[in-house]
Amino acid sequence: MALDFTAIDFETANPSNASACAVGLVRVRDGVVVDQRGWLIQPPAGHDVFFELNTRIHGITAADVVGAATWSEQLPELAAFVGADVLVAHNAGFDMAVIKRACEATGDECPPYRYACSLQVARKVYQLPSYRLPYVAAEAGFAEFAHHNATADALACAHVMIDAARRVAADDIGLLAEYCGVRVSQIAVAEAPAVTFAVV
Repeated sequence: MALDFTAIDFETANPSNASACAVGLVRVRDGVVVDQRGWLIQPPAGHDVFFELNTRIHGITAADVVGAATWSEQLPELAAFVGADVLVAHNAGFDMAVIKRACEATGDECPPYRYACSLQVARKVYQLPSYRLPYVAAEAGFAEFAHHNATADALACAHVMIDAARRVAADDIGLLAEYCGVRVSQIAVAEAPAVTFAVV
């Protein structure tokens, strides 16, 4: 067994979960960060208006994603980086909803990733006044990072999980989840409805 996973973080253009405009990915092998990537994304049509509030949070504007890969164009690269890993994210429900809703918006097949939430793990492992990522990452020894930069947030999330696993003596994601009493879940991908033909 080894502590292997990919940490992921998305930024969105507006309140729609489908409006992914940036992604950060960090690969962990045997409890060590071995690779990281991040890129901008053109949000899917119909979900591509940049709200001032979102831009104020992450600093990404519509002009920044001109020429960036669309969701469909970048999905193979995302999938190639993740491989068969369990995904980890801070407040993972949000990031998994981004994958699912963006795929729904573009008609792409949604990968049925398994995932764990570092926010849930942190609440079990640490005693903190706040479980927002900057506070949790600082407790894990990763205090200085550019919050709301997708790659930096994914890296912070990775360090949280590595530290939490060390503290509870878990040597893989499944054991970490078990020891913390949280679930390794899976993105629920709806199957296409069966096509029936009336006999006339």
